[in-house]
Amino acid sequence: MSTSELFGSWQDNSAAATGRPALMGTRHMVSAGHYLAAHAAFRVLEAGGNAIDAGCAAGLALGVLQPNIVQVSGVAPIMIYRAAQKEVTTISGLGPWPKAASCEFFRSRHGGVIPKGLLRSIVPGAPAAWILALQRFGTMGFGDIAADAIRFAGEGFATDRFLAGQLAEHAPTYAQSPASAAVYLPKGRTPAPGDVFVQADLARMLGYMVAEERKAAAQGGREAGLGAAHDAFYKRDIAATIARFYQDNGGLLTQADLAEFMPAIEAPVMTRLGDVEVYVCGPWCQGPALAQAVSLLEPRKLAALGHNSADYVHVLTEAIKLAFADRERHYGDPRFVDVPIDALLSAEYVAKRRALIRMDRAWPELPPAGDPRRGLAETPWTSLPPGSNTPSPSPRDTSYVCVVDRWGNVFSATPSDSSSDGVVVPGTGMVISTRGSQSWTEADHPSSVAGGKRPRLTPNPALAIRPGHFTMPFGTPGGDVQIQAMLQVLLNITLFGMDPQAAVEAPRFGTASFPDSFAPHPYDPGRLNIEQRLLAKIGDPLAARGHRLQPWPDNTWKAGAVCTIVADHRRGVLAGGADPRRPTYALGW
Repeated sequence: MSTSELFGSWQDNSAAATGRPALMGTRHMVSAGHYLAAHAAFRVLEAGGNAIDAGCAAGLALGVLQPNIVQVSGVAPIMIYRAAQKEVTTISGLGPWPKAASCEFFRSRHGGVIPKGLLRSIVPGAPAAWILALQRFGTMGFGDIAADAIRFAGEGFATDRFLAGQLAEHAPTYAQSPASAAVYLPKGRTPAPGDVFVQADLARMLGYMVAEERKAAAQGGREAGLGAAHDAFYKRDIAATIARFYQDNGGLLTQADLAEFMPAIEAPVMTRLGDVEVYVCGPWCQGPALAQAVSLLEPRKLAALGHNSADYVHVLTEAIKLAFADRERHYGDPRFVDVPIDALLSAEYVAKRRALIRMDRAWPELPPAGDPRRGLAETPWTSLPPGSNTPSPSPRDTSYVCVVDRWGNVFSATPSDSSSDGVVVPGTGMVISTRGSQSWTEADHPSSVAGGKRPRLTPNPALAIRPGHFTMPFGTPGGDVQIQAMLQVLLNITLFGMDPQAAVEAPRFGTASFPDSFAPHPYDPGRLNIEQRLLAKIGDPLAARGHRLQPWPDNTWKAGAVCTIVADHRRGVLAGGADPRRPTYALGW
């Protein structure tokens, strides 16, 4: 049976009970990491905006509503599908290291450690990414899509339990900086569930960008206005405020670094799962690891193993390990590193790597990477860190939003960056992106620190398309868990006919048998996390193969929070799934 035959009438599949129904509509749909961000996107759609306008509104709102895991001044990788052109494109939304950064700097002054705070900051990519998306593919102005974010920041919003818990956990960190404490400890403590959380400086900062846009648009129209909003952040008052703070406090970021930045519009990477096209972003993020894992799977054989059987979980886990081994050896900013993407996804190389999966035993550690240029399935490691079960100190910061509009356009984005890994810039309400934590200080590592180089990012939006049948944007927070959760949801829908809500609520698992993407890059060979309800059913046969099992609580936020929309072209129906592991929500009509 082919993948196309396996993808059945999911609207009629009621085998799996869910906590929420799959939301269905016929006009437009959004699924986002916070329910108020979903409302912001839906308002734009109802006002006549397209998927790009709505997605940018939700993405910007997430930086206000989820400042524990998203910053307005963070990163925002974006994937866009334009239905009329049948074209998929990406916007990196990821800034580079300041020019002054280098491996030698961190090794000589900090013992090879990238310390928390200002020194791990890179140029913030998100504001420019939203604006570029509007310029190239949207229809509205920055003020139109920023209206809800400004209202949430200036008037406040009710703090949800997830946000309250995350902020409380990092209260000692916020207390170390007067500017951070002013935002996150407004009454000497972090906001409790139900408290109205106001971010007045952030509202003023966004309002300044809108005011600059309006002045320029009055003279030169929408394009001039969007350019002015960009310049307000990267070349004018906001940039000057950021650069001055970094200069006065020992940071590396300069006004020139900010002024010269522009996000890249790049082609996606594509592979196939049967006749389903799976699109990911380039190797400046971990997206191609999802493509590699997909390529290693054989849909017929995989489906025959049975959903979430011990054999099924074993095969997926081993495929992910193989993909992460190549991620560690090959992925980095393509402007600095020659990443052999085509060779990594070639049928010949994939077949050789697939042969390394044994059904009777698990790799006890991260498998060796391959060398597709030389046709080698295995090459010896030279820089694998020693094993350590020390958890990464960095929060699993990220959110997600996807939108499908009435014209069939698709928006998929994974905005990110935490407030506890850096310091609020006084007067702005923002922590500048600390994604430098996803670099290495070993010069021979493909994702090593270098001035002007982008770190290897974990956030990675994706899109699946079966031409003539469906389009499906999907993504999640979760650091290194992201592609693992995304892969499981993709298979739940395409191989097992689950509706989107059942697919995101299904039990989940995730390996940690690889160097963590966040500094100091701990490595825990052989560990497989698995939600308790699944562990109870298949734990023994997995342990017998050598998986070192560690239980996750059922529905844990650490297993990701996948949002997705399936646009069924045959029936003209949209169905949204929003993962209850975090405060996600879908809306549609």
